[in-house]
Amino acid sequence: MAAATTPPPSSTPFFLDDGVGGQRLCVHYPAGVPAASATSAAASTAAVSTAPPRGQILLLPPFAEEMNKSRRMTALAARAFAAAGFEVLTMDLLGCGDSSGDFGDASWARWQDDVRLAADWLDARALPGPDGVKAPFWLWGLRAGALLAPAAFETLNDRPLHLLLWQPMTAGKLQLQQFMRLRVAADLIGGQAKGAVQAMRDQLARGEAVEIAGYLLAPALAEGLESAQLKPSARVRRVAWLELSPREDATLTPAASMAVDAWTAQGVDVRAAVSQGPSFWAATEIEEAPRLIEASLAALTAGADFATRPVEAVTA
Repeated sequence: MAAATTPPPSSTPFFLDDGVGGQRLCVHYPAGVPAASATSAAASTAAVSTAPPRGQILLLPPFAEEMNKSRRMTALAARAFAAAGFEVLTMDLLGCGDSSGDFGDASWARWQDDVRLAADWLDARALPGPDGVKAPFWLWGLRAGALLAPAAFETLNDRPLHLLLWQPMTAGKLQLQQFMRLRVAADLIGGQAKGAVQAMRDQLARGEAVEIAGYLLAPALAEGLESAQLKPSARVRRVAWLELSPREDATLTPAASMAVDAWTAQGVDVRAAVSQGPSFWAATEIEEAPRLIEASLAALTAGADFATRPVEAVTA
C-alpha cells in the first residue's frame, strides 16, 4: 500500500451550515505528503502537504444502520486516502449521526441537497493547476450512497469527475426491499409477518411514516430511494467498481458485470475488482476490510493504465 509509511494528517470535525436546514456534521481530512514524495524527516511526523492535493474525495454514505457499521472502515480509508495526498470530506446527512434533525425528517431530495452542499464546500477549496484545470474530484459511494452521486454531477462541471464505488447499489428499489425485510424478520418472531411488506407500503402510500429497526422511514425518503438509480453518464471519466467477498477467488456478480459493461460502453474508463474481506456494513460486530482500502488506493493513484487492468480478485 503506497501510503503505508506516511502518517496521516489530523482530521478536523466541523458543522457545515445548511441555513434553515440546520447543520451537518462533517470531518475534513487534509491532504498529506504521499509516501513516494515524502522526505524521511517529513515522514517521521504527521505532515500536511503544502502542494495542491492529488484530488478531492467526498464520501456518499450508505443507508441507515449500514452507515453505523461502516464508520470505522470509512474513517480508516479516509485517513489512508489523505495520507496518499487526497483531500477527503465525510458528512452525516440530515437526520443521521450528529447532524441536525431526526431520521424521520429526511427525504431523498434533502439528502441530494446535502451532497451538493458538501461538494460545493470541497470544490470551493480547489485551485486550478498550471494547466488551468482542477485536480480530479472523486465521489466515493458506499452501497446506497452510490445512488446519490448523480446529485453532484452538474455541480462539479468544470473538472474531471470520477467515481469510487464500494459494493454499489445501482437501484434504490433493492435497498428499500432489503430494509423492509428487517421489519418482516422482526414480525416473523412475533408471528405477524403475513402481509407485512404490503402493510408498510399501504402506510407509506397514505403519507404515514413506518418504523423499521428503530428508524422512522418517511414517505418522501422511501419514494425517492425507490426511484433512485445509478446509470452510466458521460459526465464521469473513471469508475473504480470495487466489491468484497469472503472468498479469495471471487469474481464480479453477473449484475455487477453487466453494470461495468454498461459504463464501459458509455466510454468511461472502468476498473473493477473483488477483494477478499467481510461485508462490514452488515456484520454483527465492527469489521475491517484492509484489502478494499488497498484496492481503492491503487485505483485512486493509477495513471494512464487505470482501465487496462483486467477484472481481478485482490488477494494480496
